[in-house]
Amino acid sequence: MKIKYISVIFLTASSLSYAQQVKDTLTKESKIDEIAITGSRNKKRTVTNTPVPIDVIDIKQVSQSTGQVEVNQLLQFSAPSFNSNKQSGSDGADAVDPATLRGLGPDQTLLLLNGKRYHQSSLINLFGTKGRGNTGYDMNTIPIGAIKRVEVLRDGASAQYGSDAIAGVINVILNDRDKGFEGNAFYGMNLFKSPGDKDVVSDHKTDGITFNFNGNLGTKIGNKGGFGNFTAEFINKDYAIRNANPEIYNKPSLAPRQRFGDAKAQNVYFFGNIELPLTDGLKFYSRQGFSHRNTKAYAWTRTADDDKNIPEIYPNGFDPIENTSITDFTFDNGLKFKVADWDVDFYNAFGDNRFTYQIDRTLNATMGLKSPTSFDAGGHSLLQNTTGFNAVRQFKVLKGLNIAFGSEYRYEKFEIIKGEDASYAMYDINGNVVTANTPQNLWVTIPGSDPVRYRPGGAQGFPGYSVNLNKSRKNFAAYIDTELDVTDKWMISAAGRFENYNDFGSTLNGKLATRYAFTPQFAFRGSVSTGFRAPSLAQKYYSQQFTNFQAGELVTIQLASNDSDLASRVGIEQLKQETSVNGSAGFTFNTSKFTATVDGYYISVKNRIVLTGYFPRTGLPSELQQLYPLIDQVQFFSNTIDTRTKGIDVILSYNENLGSGKLTATLAGNYNDMEITRVNTSPQLQGKEDVYLSARERAFILASAPKTKINLNLNYKISRFNANLQLVRFDKVTLIGYDDSEQIYNPKVTTDISFGYELSNNLNFTLGSKNIFNRYPTLQKTHVTSGNTEAGGIFDPVQMGFAGRQVFARLNFKF
Repeated sequence: MKIKYISVIFLTASSLSYAQQVKDTLTKESKIDEIAITGSRNKKRTVTNTPVPIDVIDIKQVSQSTGQVEVNQLLQFSAPSFNSNKQSGSDGADAVDPATLRGLGPDQTLLLLNGKRYHQSSLINLFGTKGRGNTGYDMNTIPIGAIKRVEVLRDGASAQYGSDAIAGVINVILNDRDKGFEGNAFYGMNLFKSPGDKDVVSDHKTDGITFNFNGNLGTKIGNKGGFGNFTAEFINKDYAIRNANPEIYNKPSLAPRQRFGDAKAQNVYFFGNIELPLTDGLKFYSRQGFSHRNTKAYAWTRTADDDKNIPEIYPNGFDPIENTSITDFTFDNGLKFKVADWDVDFYNAFGDNRFTYQIDRTLNATMGLKSPTSFDAGGHSLLQNTTGFNAVRQFKVLKGLNIAFGSEYRYEKFEIIKGEDASYAMYDINGNVVTANTPQNLWVTIPGSDPVRYRPGGAQGFPGYSVNLNKSRKNFAAYIDTELDVTDKWMISAAGRFENYNDFGSTLNGKLATRYAFTPQFAFRGSVSTGFRAPSLAQKYYSQQFTNFQAGELVTIQLASNDSDLASRVGIEQLKQETSVNGSAGFTFNTSKFTATVDGYYISVKNRIVLTGYFPRTGLPSELQQLYPLIDQVQFFSNTIDTRTKGIDVILSYNENLGSGKLTATLAGNYNDMEITRVNTSPQLQGKEDVYLSARERAFILASAPKTKINLNLNYKISRFNANLQLVRFDKVTLIGYDDSEQIYNPKVTTDISFGYELSNNLNFTLGSKNIFNRYPTLQKTHVTSGNTEAGGIFDPVQMGFAGRQVFARLNFKF
């Protein structure tokens, strides 16, 4: 089938496809005769003759052959430079998978929806192995059934798109089919037991049962080419709990996580994509999106004799449940028209993400027998509204000059929603709220403790938010982008962007890129750019007092906002923008059967915003110790580090007629090496670099991606039968435990296999298995009972996840 329309993310983007993952190889892409432009782009540019790499992933075709029902996990096993892990015991991150590109932060990759900026999640990641101290995008708020393809631009693009595009851009393109109905039903389960399962046990022989149904309807609107495309989708997934085998651990009951594993989740979606010509040369478009996700995740175990338990309420201890609710809205509208030979796109993009917590099966230990067992813990929300325009025009200069320019005005509002009082407060023996001035002899003590200790307050598992907060900011941006075909073989492009934020100032960034075709098959390409990322509102204003387990012990931590008096007096400076320098160079080679692309990259980022390490209260000035008597440690958001990342992406694609069928093969790999080049302490904190950013925190940052990730995909199609085999190798990951010992996760290979059969032209059935050999991350046997893993379980959330083998059946139908 000949591809007719493929959109390009900005004019400096080039298309790479994975053989079966896209099922349309670069050989076919070289025949593309028309381009659909996202935003303001050169209409003459095809996907194979632009100077930086982009992966074009056909979501429909990939999802049919895999057991993935969420965008993040689908990309995790499709794009080698993309990494996303399921979390456990990570509070809100159990419901949102943090994702990274080229090992940078989750907030250093920009997400677009049909070329327009998509709103971020209101969640800020505090625990887990990825994105600590970072906000990011929740791609799983977009249903797979609504997506036509995903384009992953692997190059710095801040000069073109603005903040967050340091590592690259992911553009999600919605379905635009204008007739017919397509549906998909999926059923999968984790088959846990096998002769090789000696080290890991579960509650049941099968778990993680997943059901997914989506339907997509396309219809014509009017008689001038208008259309409406609408998607409804439902996902229900049960728990997948993973514990230690009692034959390995003498006292597994002492493990701090009795309920470690994938959370239970239920997702509901509705998305619409409408285009309607109003008059000749004037077109209206609208994209609407709604998603609701309810996730139930287990927190760390509280044993019967635990300080955090009231035995009369929970005689056998308890496992708190974090019941999170995420409601997400998208509403984008625009007009496309011509003005004096300029193609203009005027638009408004609105997004809102609301995240609330209900903590169940818990208690507030300081309330004793009067404690409720369920609390409204509050939450947070983020609203973003972007109004802008793009204009593009071509000129007859040399072989063609394309000029694009535009501007945007963006408003953002971040809120913290206060929980009920008992969700965060500490009470004395008379039922009064404890404050810093409360006499210590009134605090609720733990009977028989010596020295005297006090029960922790707030909802166990997740203390609620204690304040209401409402912060906003405004941003103005303007850009210009030029592209010149100097000759038939050589093109150059240049872009510049100015941005002004009312809360921290202005920035100016630029980009240069070029491509030279030595032969029709072989071309060199490269780019250099500067970039930036503005501090998010959450990073500037988020604060919370929470409890954390460190080596099995409960500690109370004050995460102080960046603008707080506490941060200022400790010596934490006000947040400023992150800045970057990006460089890439590579080549493409393309024949009728074989395609090779090799792209090296260099990314230097200064003033990266991450969470600092934990400052002990006893190390603070005496006046601060008196002001904060109820905490053990403090932590801050700061422009803590400079990093340098070097790497290379290699993608080889081959297709061959074999017998009566066709074989396609793709080998895709990423090598990524990051180093922390500097720790940016303030003058007041010099000499405390090891506390400011401990070895443990460094390890988490460097573990954002394995050093290498290799994906081999083989697909054979003959008549109505289709077979697909995928192997993904994840390299070693090293973390540091609370006891400063190394936790090494060895390289692992996962194997996915599926078999599909076209029962008719309108009905396709697939059977398959994900991770068929049941591979898990390396067990941390010496750390389970001591709680030295970040998640408190038998391994951390690294590499390929921890649910093990899944078998699935998928039915695709259309009419």
